[in-house]
Amino acid sequence: MFRALVLEKEGDAAVAHVRELDESALPAGDVTVAVEYSTLNYKDGLALSPNGGGIVRTWPHVAGIDFAGTVEASDDARYKPGDKVVLTGWRVGEVHWGGYAQKARVKADWLVPLPGGLTTRAAMAVGTAGFTAMLAVMALEEHGLTPAKGEVLVTGASGGVGSVAVAVLAKLGYQVAAVTGRAETEAYLRDLGASRIVPRAELAEVVKRPLETETWAGCVDAVGGAMLARVLGQMKHGGSVAAVGLAGGAALPASVIPFLLRGVNLLGIDSVTVPYERRVKAWGRVVSDLAVEKLEAMVRPAMLADLPELGAAILQGGVQGRVVVDVNG
Repeated sequence: MFRALVLEKEGDAAVAHVRELDESALPAGDVTVAVEYSTLNYKDGLALSPNGGGIVRTWPHVAGIDFAGTVEASDDARYKPGDKVVLTGWRVGEVHWGGYAQKARVKADWLVPLPGGLTTRAAMAVGTAGFTAMLAVMALEEHGLTPAKGEVLVTGASGGVGSVAVAVLAKLGYQVAAVTGRAETEAYLRDLGASRIVPRAELAEVVKRPLETETWAGCVDAVGGAMLARVLGQMKHGGSVAAVGLAGGAALPASVIPFLLRGVNLLGIDSVTVPYERRVKAWGRVVSDLAVEKLEAMVRPAMLADLPELGAAILQGGVQGRVVVDVNG
C-alpha cells in the first residue's frame, strides 16, 4: 500500500483526496520508483483545478509532473533497485500518473540518473521549473549571449522558472533585471542575484510602436502575452528571448518588425520531450551553475495535503520560489 493525492470526479468537479492505494493501481511501466520528493509547477496547478485545467482527461488521476526517488523494481537494464532517479516531462502528471504519491511506475526512457552532487530533495527544489530555466539559459548562450552583451531580463522573476533563471544568470556573471509585480519580493530577488528590479507595470502596457530603445541583450520570459510582445520591441540587435511560459496569456499581440529590423530571435523552450542527452547536459549545468545556498533560499516545504491550496495559489501568482513536496511527510 502507498499514499497518493488522488483526483476524483465528484459531479462536475474533480476533487483531491489523500488515499491509500494498492500497488496494483499503478499504471503500466518499466520502472517502479519509491518517490521521495515532488514539487509544484504551474501545470500542476492546472491539473489540481476543478476541471483538471484541460490537461487531465481521465479520472481517478495522480498529478505531479516531476519527482525524484529510488528505484524499487526495474524491467530495464539501465536501472536497478537502489538507483536514484529524476523524472521531468513526458506528460507525466497529465496523461500518465505522476509524482504526488509514494510510488510511481513509468517508462525507463523518461528517467535520468540523479546527478552527482544533488540529493533527491535538491533535485526537486530545481524540478521542472528549474530544469526549464536551465534549458532557456543554454538556448540563449547557443544563440550568442554572453555577459559582455548587456543586461538580461527575466519576467515572472519571483516564480519557479524565474527564480532559478535569476540565480543561474547571476552566477554566470550576467547583469540581471528581474520583473515582478509584487514589491515584497524585491529583497528575495536581489538575494538571488538580480542587479535591478523592474516593476511589472512598466512592461504591462501594450504600445503601438513596434520598436523601442534597445535595452536587453537577452530575456527569459515566463509570462508571454502582451508583456512578451513589449519585450520583443526592446531587444538589442541580434538578441534572443527564450519563451518558457504563458501566465500572461497565449495570444501574442506582436509585430514582425523586431525580427526583420533587429534580427531578434524568439526561442521556444520545450522541456517536456527533451532528448536524453540534452536532459543529462542540462542537469549537469544545474549542478555547476546553480549555487546550493541560492537554491535553498527558494524552497517552501509542503506535504501532499497542502497541494490543493497551493495549486490554486500558483495559478494566481501567489507562490514565490519553489515548493518542494515531501510525499512521505
